[in-house]
This record gives sequence, structure tokens and C-alpha cells, in this order.
Amino acid sequence: MNGTITDLNKFDDVIIKLLHYFITEQGYNPIVLHGAKEEIWLENLDNDYQIIRIASNYIHNKEQLDFDIYKTNRIMEDIKKKTLSLNIHTLSIFLNLGDNVELSSKLDNITCIDAKSINDVASNEVVKNYFPSISKKSEYKEKGIELFMKLTSDINKKNQEDAIKADDVFAPKKPVITMALIALNTLIFIAMYVFGNGSNDGLTLLQFGASHPKLIIGGEYFRLITSSFVHIGLLHLLFNNYALYIIGPQLEGFYGKARYITIYLFSAISSTLLSMLFFDGISAGASGSIFGLLGAMLYFGYHYRVYLGTVIKSQIIPLIVVNLLIGFSLSGINNAAHIGGLIGGVLISMAIGVKYKSTKMDKLNGWIMTTIFTAFLVYLAFIGI
Repeated sequence: MNGTITDLNKFDDVIIKLLHYFITEQGYNPIVLHGAKEEIWLENLDNDYQIIRIASNYIHNKEQLDFDIYKTNRIMEDIKKKTLSLNIHTLSIFLNLGDNVELSSKLDNITCIDAKSINDVASNEVVKNYFPSISKKSEYKEKGIELFMKLTSDINKKNQEDAIKADDVFAPKKPVITMALIALNTLIFIAMYVFGNGSNDGLTLLQFGASHPKLIIGGEYFRLITSSFVHIGLLHLLFNNYALYIIGPQLEGFYGKARYITIYLFSAISSTLLSMLFFDGISAGASGSIFGLLGAMLYFGYHYRVYLGTVIKSQIIPLIVVNLLIGFSLSGINNAAHIGGLIGGVLISMAIGVKYKSTKMDKLNGWIMTTIFTAFLVYLAFIGI
């Protein structure tokens, strides 16, 4: 956070109360900005006002205000790019505005407030609409240094709790499930040569669980999942196992083992179901499930985009796009399975939720959308065609 407690000026009382309210009551987090002075930025990307800006620098004329607004817009653009946000709304609270300076009410994404006290902030119509609890939550029995110590203690405690949660989510964990999936893929591949005629033989592929629309419609529903563990040729196996080794451990750590295997298996089902609509032949491979993991990474990255926004934009999205383009341009690649797995991975991630981020309503909506999507694919695969 640029502008620490020790940097604050005569507006200490107002600033510390605002920080206490927005951090401990509204879930905002400080943003580190280099070079900015006498201003504090807070973010909560799930709120209507994603950014709260508290400025204590003296604004003495319109030109200085215009420059301040220009600078704020530039920083907002940087935040949008970093967090993959389509739009950012900022509540800019000016604590040291000159009496002759008028704030504009026509700014698209910035709402400006002139306030000299916490009561000025609480009485503002915008604040009353979006943060109605601020007046009640800003009443304290403590006074003076006792109040200052209490508020700073609460803020530090909340920041420490957030840091513990982040460490819990991002701390490296043993990728037990990922290693088991890679081992299972490899063992089945070897078994096709030991007990069958190899991974390029159609009958052997079917015997070991490869997908075929007519067999699945005929009642062999297990192929919806088993086809994800069967591979055609050594390069196919090596490519999918390598992709799983790269993305799997991180995602297994982010979601936890139970959620991770749920995403993987559901993505296998959704990829096979969509594949049945476009591909009338033998199909196999873990790529549909891997695309599901990429979809799950997108959903996780959206919720933790303050941490992963750059990675999602520079690595995950290009990886998905490039692989889909390759699938469309080359023959023999079942791109329907990739798309089905990708969509399935996103939807099931919504349903099972992201730790510390997803609400009960988010999960409920996820389950509804997942159910509708699955029912739609089942209908088309088993009845519609």
C-alpha cells in the first residue's frame, strides 16, 4: 500500500476510519503503487466500485484536478489490463480539495467525493447507496490514540488473515492425483501392447475403453470417462501427459484433490458428449479433460486475477486459442472434444467453487448451468441425433 500509516497527515483520523471500514467490513485490499504520494488505493473486484481511492494531497485549482483525474484514469487502465477486467469503477475520495474547486459529476468511471470528515463521506448520496453501513460502522467508543491503535490493529489482523488464506491457496502441494492420472494413462498404454495389438489398432482401442458414439448410445456409458485414459500412438500419450504434468499440479493445489478430480472427470464426460455430435468414429485421449483443466484455470484466475491476471492473459488464454486453432486447421484432431471439455471445465468449476471466493449463490448458479449444459448435450447425443 503506498502511503502507509506513518505517511498520513492531518487527515489521519478520517483516513484510518475509511481504511478500517473498507478493509475490515467491505473486503478491500491495498494496492501497491510506486511513485504516488498522499493517496491510498484499495481494490475489491467483486464490488460495484472495484477501486476506492483516498487522496489527501491538496488540489487547489481545476487544472490540478484535471491532471489528477487523468492520472487516475491511467492507473485504472493498468489495473484493468492486469486483472482482465472489462470495466473498472473508482470511488475517489478527496480529503483536501480547495474551496474554489468543483468536482465533475459527468465522469464515466470515476465518482468523486469532497469530504473533510467521515460524516461527509457517510452523508454522500453515492456512498449511502453503495455502502449504507459506513455511518454505523464508523461509530467508536474509543477516542484519540486508543482509537488509532484499535483501528490499525483491526486492519493488520484483517490483512494477516487474507495473507494466510492466500498462502493456503497458493502454497505448493504434492500433486498426488496428477501423478496418478499420468501413471494410469501410461499403464493403459503399455497394457494395449501387452494384452492387445497396440495403441493404433481400432479393436484394441475399443477393448480398452475408447469412445464410439454407437457403442455409447447402445449402453456402454463407461466410455464417456474411460476414453480419456486411452491414447492413440506414443506421441499422443507423451503430449497429453506432458500437458497434464505442466498444468495439473498447480490446479490440484488451487482447487484441492476432490474438486480437481471432479473437474477432470466431468470434463472427460462433457468432451465425449460433444464429440459424439460431430465425430462418428473411434475417439480417445485426455486432451478433452486437459482443456477442462484450462477452463478451470480460467475460472480460478478470474477470481484471483489480482495474483494471476498477467499469467492468464499472457499464457493460459494464448495456449487455449493456439491449440483450438491447430485443431481447426489440422485433420485428425477432435476439436469438438476440446471445446466440450473447455466449457465443461468452466461450468463445473463454477458449481464446485473457488476456495475463499465463491459464494453459495455462485455455486448454485454454477450447478444450474452445469445441469442445463449436460442435459442439452445428453439430449442431442442420445435423442437429437
